[in-house]
Amino acid sequence: MLNYVWLALLILGIGAAVTTDVINQSKNKYRNNEPIPVKILFSSPYEKNKDTSYATTVIIKNSDFNKFYSEKVDNDVVFPARISVNTKEGKKSLFFNINDKSPKIFKEIAGVTGDDDDITGKIRFSHFSGDSLAQGFIILEEVSFTKLKDVTNSALSYASTAVNIAIGLIGIMALWLGVMKVAEEAGLISIIARWLKPVTTKLFPDVPADHPAMGSMIMNISANMLGLGNAATPFGLKAMEELDKLNPNKGTATNAMVTFLAINTAGMTLIPATAIAIRASAGSSDPAIIIGTSLFGAFCATVMGLTSAKILEKFPIKKGEFGAWLRSNLKGFLVFISLILIAALIILTGLGSLLGSVFNFVTPDLFKSVIQFFSIIAIPFLIIVFIGYGAIKKIKVYEQFVEGAKEGFQIAVRIIPYLVAMLVAIGIFRAGGAMEWLIYILRPLTDFVGMPAEALPMALMRPLSGSGSLGIMAEILSVHGPDSFIGILVSTFFGSTETTFYVLAVYFGAVNIKNTRHALPAGLIADVSGILGAVFIVRLLFG
Repeated sequence: MLNYVWLALLILGIGAAVTTDVINQSKNKYRNNEPIPVKILFSSPYEKNKDTSYATTVIIKNSDFNKFYSEKVDNDVVFPARISVNTKEGKKSLFFNINDKSPKIFKEIAGVTGDDDDITGKIRFSHFSGDSLAQGFIILEEVSFTKLKDVTNSALSYASTAVNIAIGLIGIMALWLGVMKVAEEAGLISIIARWLKPVTTKLFPDVPADHPAMGSMIMNISANMLGLGNAATPFGLKAMEELDKLNPNKGTATNAMVTFLAINTAGMTLIPATAIAIRASAGSSDPAIIIGTSLFGAFCATVMGLTSAKILEKFPIKKGEFGAWLRSNLKGFLVFISLILIAALIILTGLGSLLGSVFNFVTPDLFKSVIQFFSIIAIPFLIIVFIGYGAIKKIKVYEQFVEGAKEGFQIAVRIIPYLVAMLVAIGIFRAGGAMEWLIYILRPLTDFVGMPAEALPMALMRPLSGSGSLGIMAEILSVHGPDSFIGILVSTFFGSTETTFYVLAVYFGAVNIKNTRHALPAGLIADVSGILGAVFIVRLLFG
């Protein structure tokens, strides 16, 4: 499945880039070699026959700019520029910088022609009013194939980012797998797994209750719920290694692997700390207001991710066995439907308010404080307990830690090719403009479910890229406000879902899984469910 998705991302991204560039060239979007009238204010008197450079202020009337570029700016375009005069060659060159207030088309030109913050061009004076004010025309540097250049830059940038991510994981991986190795040798992981045997045996029936994979999965899920992303990844990668030891068909994902990743891609976190921090920096009056909505969305994602993983693992069903399969899973379906109906009943009948009045002492701030307290002490607590227990059991803790740390280094290096492949494809898909096409196609559907069009880019980017979705969220919050309906909605998206493609690339890459079976559909179902759950609860509470 990932093979087809990866290929589709590349083809759609490059295809969208080529199509857009051909259209822009045919329409001459950037008005290559065409002059635009300007007014120039010199900071020092202009000397006609002298080779020098001048600090100036260039002014383009908004009416001229809008007509020239088919844009819409409300005010005159004003920017500082440096003009260099070469009388021998009869050239007058223009150079100016781009900033956040510059028109969008200037930013596009600057991004294509070299550095992201400067533009060069030629200038021609028509007449002077004194020696410090001139009228004239400027012709900016020629621009072509903007999208393809964006694709090239993005591919190189994402390849570098993938390697940096993997290198950044080396230290964390070495630390936590070293600690896990001590706990495993001391028997602590087996003890934890036995405590949670009633739950884990239902979720992972193919994994023995005392297998090291159980402890690693438990630690990963717990770390994710506490928002300890840096600690969760090493536990998850170790879990995948242990699960692969039980894999009779190397290179193909097992049911346990897919179920485990379905839980990961659901993104169940008690405190969406990153989203709260972004909301606080955007000036929200109540940054933590998304805790409840994010939990609801993540719960929907987790339930549907697990349900879809368990259903899809049964396919293909052999001929004549569908009835037996349905009967064996009927109890689970009834429990699932009952949970959904109870949740809907609580929300729609006002029982939620009654329950809230009974437990009104559990305020959002109190809940946040409790979770943050456990998040802060979790890592030191785990280190001292795991290493201390190993010492009590007379384990050679230092030697075992080093052995585990070596494994962490090897895993971090092994995932580099998988990260490069996936992140480069995502970068090309985004830079080529295919994301805009997908938004246009899906807009009628999102309108039908009540999702504002402004929130759709966030919903589409979240499964692809964590940093990309973070940037989109920050931009939406700055435009619409963090406490607006759209601001709360996109913040809930971030807290309700996970970067599915990244998770699959990293975790499967760690154990060289090429046939991912139903992992991607289950992950995407979890993402869609989290998004729809977020839309439902935010619209119910704030719409």
